[in-house]
Amino acid sequence: MVNYQHARQVKIRHMQCLLEVVSCGSLKGAAERLYLTQPAISRTLKELEDILGSTLLLRSRAGVELTEAGEVFAHFARMSLAALDHGLESLERTRGGALQQTVTIGALPSVAAGLLPRVAEGFQRLAPGAVLHLSDGPHGALIDLLRGGAVSMVIGRLGDPASMQGVSFTQLYTEEVVCVVRPGHPCLAAPELDDLSRWPVIFPPVSAAIRPQVERWLISHGLSEPPNRIETVSGAFARVHARDTNAIWMISHGVVRNELSDGRLIRLPFDTSLTKGPVGLMQRQDADPSPLESLFVKALHEAIEVLGYDAS
Repeated sequence: MVNYQHARQVKIRHMQCLLEVVSCGSLKGAAERLYLTQPAISRTLKELEDILGSTLLLRSRAGVELTEAGEVFAHFARMSLAALDHGLESLERTRGGALQQTVTIGALPSVAAGLLPRVAEGFQRLAPGAVLHLSDGPHGALIDLLRGGAVSMVIGRLGDPASMQGVSFTQLYTEEVVCVVRPGHPCLAAPELDDLSRWPVIFPPVSAAIRPQVERWLISHGLSEPPNRIETVSGAFARVHARDTNAIWMISHGVVRNELSDGRLIRLPFDTSLTKGPVGLMQRQDADPSPLESLFVKALHEAIEVLGYDAS
């Protein structure tokens, strides 16, 4: 007799995980292929075994081996996934076109400006025809979208502990805040930290993820918050204002990566290494990434490697 309670609890991700482990012969190989961590693979397999009440895999130094129960379940898991693929292909034919799927991503400004264009290019290559929906904004707003399900993942700076409740964080690279000005700015003749009090400053607001790091950096140099400042996370405004005035812009390096490389902005020679912090992938802790979302994560890692971001 079929235990329908168990059948309802088994998810596609459980079957995919088991079959990938069997195919690769190891949890490590399956984790790399599914773009998950080994602990996540182990957790998913444990969930499946708990649901079924049976041990499916035997693990040893030589790899993994299916138990008798595992052989039976893996056989029908393959049949189930093949039937699902067939059903989707049939539905595609009845619609006379491809099924269009969407991945919804939130990105902090530093990621949206520097990294995301290369990620989008790679994702379009891996998943032609898929729709990539991007939202950018401050950390708090994007985390609210993530919790509400409006985006499936957020890429950006690690927030304070209170804002990260129920959210997982996987570090991708580290990044620091820089001080930049337009070419020909008067302070370029002899840059000094006191320039931050002499000139207008475009400054991260309280809602910005980098604000605590910037405040600590100022304190470490005996400086107070710039008296003449404009607080904003708007890259569109800051780019124009920094270009057309003598304002100094304090901003994550990723936001102005392109402008610095082509000389539209100049970095002031201040040691801002104290502001270096982790940038990573944030997801709901109970999230089950779809195959399309896994392709986006693959494109994300490829772009980070190509661009040479600091993974330390």
